[in-house]
Amino acid sequence: MGVVENPTLNAPVGLLLHPDDNVVVLTKAVSAGQEVMSGVRAIERVAFGHKLALCRFEPGDAVIKYGQVIGEALEAIEPGAHVHDHNIAVTSKRVGYATLEPVSAESAAIEPRFFDGYRRASGKAGTRNYIGVLTTVNCAATVAHMIADRIAQSDEFRAIDGVDGVVPITHGGGCGMAASGEGFDVLSRTLWGTALNPNFAGVMVVGLGCEIMQIARLSKLSGQTPEHFHAYTIQQEGGTRKAVERGIAQLLEIAREAGKAKRETIPASELVLGLQCGGSDAWSGLTANPSLGAAADRIAAHGGTVLLSETPEIYGAEHLLMSRARSADVAEKLQARLAWWEDYTRRNGAEMNNNPSPGNKLGGLSTILEKSLGAVAKGGTSSLNDVIEYGEPVGERGLVFMDSPGYDPCSVTGQVASGANMVAFTTGRGSAFGSRPTPCLKLASNSNLYERMQEDMDVDCGPVLTGERTVDEMGQAIFDEILASASGRATKSEALGYGGQEFVPWQIGAVM
Repeated sequence: MGVVENPTLNAPVGLLLHPDDNVVVLTKAVSAGQEVMSGVRAIERVAFGHKLALCRFEPGDAVIKYGQVIGEALEAIEPGAHVHDHNIAVTSKRVGYATLEPVSAESAAIEPRFFDGYRRASGKAGTRNYIGVLTTVNCAATVAHMIADRIAQSDEFRAIDGVDGVVPITHGGGCGMAASGEGFDVLSRTLWGTALNPNFAGVMVVGLGCEIMQIARLSKLSGQTPEHFHAYTIQQEGGTRKAVERGIAQLLEIAREAGKAKRETIPASELVLGLQCGGSDAWSGLTANPSLGAAADRIAAHGGTVLLSETPEIYGAEHLLMSRARSADVAEKLQARLAWWEDYTRRNGAEMNNNPSPGNKLGGLSTILEKSLGAVAKGGTSSLNDVIEYGEPVGERGLVFMDSPGYDPCSVTGQVASGANMVAFTTGRGSAFGSRPTPCLKLASNSNLYERMQEDMDVDCGPVLTGERTVDEMGQAIFDEILASASGRATKSEALGYGGQEFVPWQIGAVM
């Protein structure tokens, strides 16, 4: 990626990330007149994590960070000036990129690693033992929550050992939509994929009865059926009260079966890790994301699967992934998804640079190109083996790209539907997020955030910035944390109770 393995300070406050860069990242706020690097002084106050010009820019000149183009100057910029979204913009300029030598699982001599998980009848491995109450339509959402709330208070349910809990999977769609086409396909794929996630020991599907997303049609989507599966509609049962009573009775039956499942030793090759970043800052691309990438390389080397997603957040860095594609066909699939997004944003009156968010910009990120160059670091350095659509079942091992929006809950929902049994989520501003049934590890890009939000953050990646740890050492620590969490240790977000409201399927198409 052009990011140095273990960045060190070039001066007390300035960090040069690549020899070709013409901006420096500030490790602390500076005042006008303060020296940042030899011969370069700030000509204005610039905040922590933001960029300072190292040379004079003329309008149209490329701004280089990570050794890559992150934008072009909108106006003349003097050395020592603040470089941000007020004076640079997205550009089509790109720097050539040499093809990486991907990490190879075959050539890497590694010691086998394992976790204690649940082997399902499908052959897949789960890291949790939840029961799901899945709804086909929003009209069944209240009944699903009633069932989940009442079963959680049931002494009979509490007496059953070995079940992690009941997860109501509710959403805002399922009707008022076309009965075919892109929107229907995405929602149905997401619902059924979620039901098949190996972190569910059993699933009950509740519908209203008259919706577009019919249970019978949904269950025909795949040759597989979730373990301990039941389905019915509220209308069929005779109303709300009877539907809730049936749901409670069936969940108790499912729970008794689910409680018989026991953890067993499972190789790390059965991990399917969803990679996410949210509330990113200038340090995300320097510490947490490349460290997570080092962990992802370890999972790929062990024969596991890592899912990189958030298509708008690789825009401008896609050439780095294409250079690692296993085949021309894989590279073309990625290019096709980007072309779809360009058309999608255009017809909705938006543009790709509507991302980054205001919080990202406060953290020092100026353009989507800059954000994307840091975001792709989560994918490590292994070969890109496949590109799949949102919620599509993952079939290849190693690094796989799943198309999704950059909106974190929506993206994670798709990854869980594709089969993710773990999620790792980097943040620099402090995202509050968790998912069920799939546990989510939160990685702080800087120690200030970690100390401020210790109850939410699982890993502090700040030591990479200070030089106390290398990216590779931090990657090993993250890999160890993933295995521990996969074996049952609760993540911070699980301990806080996150995950019951974060199911957000990607809604495409007209609502009618």
